[in-house]
Amino acid sequence: MFQLGKTIVSENIIEKDFVCNLSACKGACCIDGDAGAPLDSEEIKILKDIYPKVKPFLRKEGIAVIEAQGTHITTAIGDFETPLINGADCAYVIFDDKKTALCGIEEAYNQGEISWKKPVSCHLYPIRVKDYSEFSAVNYDKWEICDDACVLGKELQVPVYKFVKEALIRKFGEDWYMELEKVAEKLKK
Repeated sequence: MFQLGKTIVSENIIEKDFVCNLSACKGACCIDGDAGAPLDSEEIKILKDIYPKVKPFLRKEGIAVIEAQGTHITTAIGDFETPLINGADCAYVIFDDKKTALCGIEEAYNQGEISWKKPVSCHLYPIRVKDYSEFSAVNYDKWEICDDACVLGKELQVPVYKFVKEALIRKFGEDWYMELEKVAEKLKK
């Protein structure tokens, strides 16, 4: 672990390799697990605002859940998440013709309907950020459904932090990322 500003960062984001391999996993991270995508308080307002433009891209099951529960849910411990369809699929998940799970929000973004790509927690994956009062912990989340992504990342020699560069800059800023690159260079020596 090392400190960058107000973050404590796991060296695993530098040492581990990762490149999403959608053809292998079929977007399992959007349909497996027991919770929706973590959201921050700014994102819940964004989701409410963009929902009318995202709705046409969603499946009827997702629309039904969102209209019943809202564009986000609040967990028992007060965290915000995307709602789930029958405790599994994210309500915003859609499928392509190869049955690969994709993000309906991101599809609306790709089609130019909205200017917000998707929740930052999704954009950052496999990095998870946990905010504490004095700092944020930045960790690599190892999940067996992403084993093919680890193999592809190793094959292509792409460390986790480089794979999620855009998301890290979105979350922490360009200066933070430049400092991360300096640490990565030192650790490689």
